[in-house]
Amino acid sequence: MSAHDHAHAHDHEHEHEHDDHEHDELDDEAREEVESEARRRLALAQIRQYPDAALRLRANEVEAIDDDIGRLAERMIALMHDAQGLGLAATQVGVLRRVFVFDLEGEGAKTVVNPKLADHGTEVATDEEGCLSLQGVRVPVERPVQVVLEGTNEQGEDVRYELEGMPARVVQHELDHLDGVLIIDRTDDEHRKQALSVLRPRVVLR
Repeated sequence: MSAHDHAHAHDHEHEHEHDDHEHDELDDEAREEVESEARRRLALAQIRQYPDAALRLRANEVEAIDDDIGRLAERMIALMHDAQGLGLAATQVGVLRRVFVFDLEGEGAKTVVNPKLADHGTEVATDEEGCLSLQGVRVPVERPVQVVLEGTNEQGEDVRYELEGMPARVVQHELDHLDGVLIIDRTDDEHRKQALSVLRPRVVLR
């Protein structure tokens, strides 16, 4: 074997090493995707799905912020992230208390107890919304573009958020949940009918 052949063989070995490395990276990505999807399905199984009665009930004011609220918020944040959602209300996990969590861009997950809209802008916009409790459904919903949200956090400290765009939409969606209102109640007749046809339990022929 000449020096040239040896060098070529050596290069060829490096190519194999490079290919193996890329293959490992692809395997890692594929594994992460499978694990992520498994977590999502497990989380969705713990979130109440339409037509669960809890989704139509109005949540009660939280009288005292204690360790239970902290644990509830922690569980809800984990479920929201695993389910790949932007927000989650307590009624969606069968707890009738006025608590919701949401992801605030750049700041991470936030918990709001006894939330209320202190103010909202006059400009409205219509955009498609989905819901962790209404799988497979996306409908157009009109909402104010800007809102001011007030409440307390899981430590009992007062919080106030001036929100615009998607975060504003998310908190209005979660507030609706605490009043037993769903996106199918906020959309037009045509989209509501389409959504209900997706949500209606399928007849299983045996």
